[in-house]
Amino acid sequence: MSSVLNRFLSYVQIDTQSDPQSTSFPSTEKQRDLSNQLVIELQELGIEDAHLDEHGYVYATIPANSEKSNIPVICFCSHVDTSPDVTGANVEPIVHQKWNGEDIILPDDPTQILKLSEHPDLKNQIGNDVVTASGTTLLGADNKAGVAEIMAAAEILVTDKRIKHGKIKILFTPDEEVGRGTEKVDLDKLGADYGYTVDGEAVGTMEDETFSADGVKITIHGVSTHPGYAIGKLENALKIAGEILAALPKNLSPEATEDKEGFIHPVHVEGIQEQAVLNFIIRDFTEFGLHEKETLLKEIMERVLLSYPNSKAEFKVTEQYRNMKEILDQHPQIIDNAMEAMKRSGLNPITRSIRGGTDGSRLSFMGLPCPNIFAGEHAFHSRLEWVSVQDMEKAVEVILNLAQVWEERS
Repeated sequence: MSSVLNRFLSYVQIDTQSDPQSTSFPSTEKQRDLSNQLVIELQELGIEDAHLDEHGYVYATIPANSEKSNIPVICFCSHVDTSPDVTGANVEPIVHQKWNGEDIILPDDPTQILKLSEHPDLKNQIGNDVVTASGTTLLGADNKAGVAEIMAAAEILVTDKRIKHGKIKILFTPDEEVGRGTEKVDLDKLGADYGYTVDGEAVGTMEDETFSADGVKITIHGVSTHPGYAIGKLENALKIAGEILAALPKNLSPEATEDKEGFIHPVHVEGIQEQAVLNFIIRDFTEFGLHEKETLLKEIMERVLLSYPNSKAEFKVTEQYRNMKEILDQHPQIIDNAMEAMKRSGLNPITRSIRGGTDGSRLSFMGLPCPNIFAGEHAFHSRLEWVSVQDMEKAVEVILNLAQVWEERS
């Protein structure tokens, strides 16, 4: 069994699901279970400064073995948490060896079927070893594939002195899936010049552009009274919330948009007749488009409230992350070196936009330019999530080549 597969199978069985409703940091203590294990494994490799800080971040340094003194410090980063959308408890990974192209029926829920017709990237996996969960949980390849790949690469960088490289930093973050992955990261302590998140999809891809993202919280204050005597008085906050949701334009929803189109997406509703809260995520590739959608949502809220003269609502926007391309375009060598590393791995590299975000989005604006390279994860946030062993091994190779390219070009 390859090192990266062995690590991956171990990591996915540790429940690290994050919680968007939590106010603690990290949002769930169980994320530390994996982070603590990673620290132990890094220390066993001889990486003396590997540690878990009070906020749940893992920091580690692989010392340089090159005589050159001008090599930029490169960081490789992945997140330990898994999506709140599907349970990550009691994951049972299954390795479908030398997959023959037939539908994969997940045994614990036979209605979960991984089909080539519905997952086009599977066409490149015939003959490879495909890893899935058993059907009742997500797999956790997002982003434990990236974690396993960085760890496997770290082992090689420490033991194989033939690979010349500068100082390498490792960063494992909590809470990426709830948009808080970089909230308490200490970039001064990290001490890196450039970074790469290993959290992408198809082998050979690199993402240098993300959505810009905001969260919107609408708090509706209705008028409550006894329903038996409510005529002319009751203004039900739940019904107001329902009307706002019903008025959302269908062509600006995630299920109706693609490519560079943004959306307005409700993600959480709660309340009683006196007060209701709606939470949205707003996405677009430009800030102009982002603010345009927020203005539209506020106009919808205000229009609905016209029918409820004694009710009111609060509209709060919270910045989440911004399109990292604005920063990365100022540092073309980051992309060029990654492209070269992929070519050396026998790949035809492709840069593309991601309809989402990574820790690299915020890290880039915090001062650590950080594109996203592939980890091989697919169908993330679902029970059909999968990754292939060969793609994970190729990601390890790219990480090693990246370390060498930066050394050679310095």
